[in-house]
Amino acid sequence: MNNLEIWLLAISLAMDCFTVSITSGIILRKICWRTCLTMAFFFGLFQALMPLAGWFFASRFNHLIESFDHWIAFGLLAFLGFKMIKDGISGDEKCCFDPNRMKVILTLAVATSIDALAVGISFAFVGMNTFLSILYPIAIIGLVSFVLSVIGNLLGVFFGKHMHLRTEILGGVILIAIGTKILFEHLQLI
Repeated sequence: MNNLEIWLLAISLAMDCFTVSITSGIILRKICWRTCLTMAFFFGLFQALMPLAGWFFASRFNHLIESFDHWIAFGLLAFLGFKMIKDGISGDEKCCFDPNRMKVILTLAVATSIDALAVGISFAFVGMNTFLSILYPIAIIGLVSFVLSVIGNLLGVFFGKHMHLRTEILGGVILIAIGTKILFEHLQLI
């Protein structure tokens, strides 16, 4: 993966965090820096740790499936992308949570980072076979998730209740595009 793809991947993974942060800002209706920064910290942390965990486990058995690993990476990214698009189209805005509670923040951090676990698995299948090779992507994923969570919270406070943002659709399209590119590269179609 090149630098641009890593940044686009980080942005697409952060879309769930961004959306949940907008919702939190709408619920809070005022800037609560403690809640905003706590949520952003845990969102960024989990978004960085989940790909690391996925990569760690997948890299242990990579040699057994390297002949079809590109199909796995494509399948995972396409599945997540289509899921994000479906969620964005359905537009469910059910939210019955208190963003000030640590239990809620941790639950949301885990829930929004599950797709990052699958992305970490795909990292093992695209040649990232050392800890140093995955360190940069997970740092970018964590940083982007942190920043977009803060921005989302602020947007939620100021503009969120008046705008209908469908950020999941854009994130889904990006994941599918990256998965397709991985598949084409390994099949040598481009």
